[in-house]
Amino acid sequence: MYVLPKEKREELRKPLGEVIDEETLKKREIKGKIVTIGDKVTLTLKKNGIQPDMAIIDYKIERKECSKEEKQVLSNGKRIIKVKNPAGKITSELWNAVATGYALDECITVEVEGEEDLAALPAIYLAPRNTTVLYGLPSKGIVVVEVGKNEREKVWKFLKQMEE
Repeated sequence: MYVLPKEKREELRKPLGEVIDEETLKKREIKGKIVTIGDKVTLTLKKNGIQPDMAIIDYKIERKECSKEEKQVLSNGKRIIKVKNPAGKITSELWNAVATGYALDECITVEVEGEEDLAALPAIYLAPRNTTVLYGLPSKGIVVVEVGKNEREKVWKFLKQMEE
């Protein structure tokens, strides 16, 4: 399990990729396998006709429960993996679900009971070549990470500081 130390929280608020808004997203071609972290980002992509290969969600937007309609849109992956993951942590259950999602060749929804905020870290670290990970940055926009060696190394250095 990885635990986010309090002194590292501010560092994690720095985007790991380019920050864009919804208008820019509409015009952008997203390459390769698409992974979304968070309900709002997932809904935004789907609203714009982009189906993520893997969506990691908790049915909450800014700590508020999603509507029934939003939940229906969010949970339409071919396979659903349910995990528990407390805030400020990355459990082995979440880590393994992300790894499984990459191994399967179908649309996956990882439903997190608890908090999915740190899921971008395993999603980036475990990503195969030609993967784009998108996650929300509250009041700033959508972070787009076209995963490569540099992104994996940056995440690995951060994960090493989180080990419990």
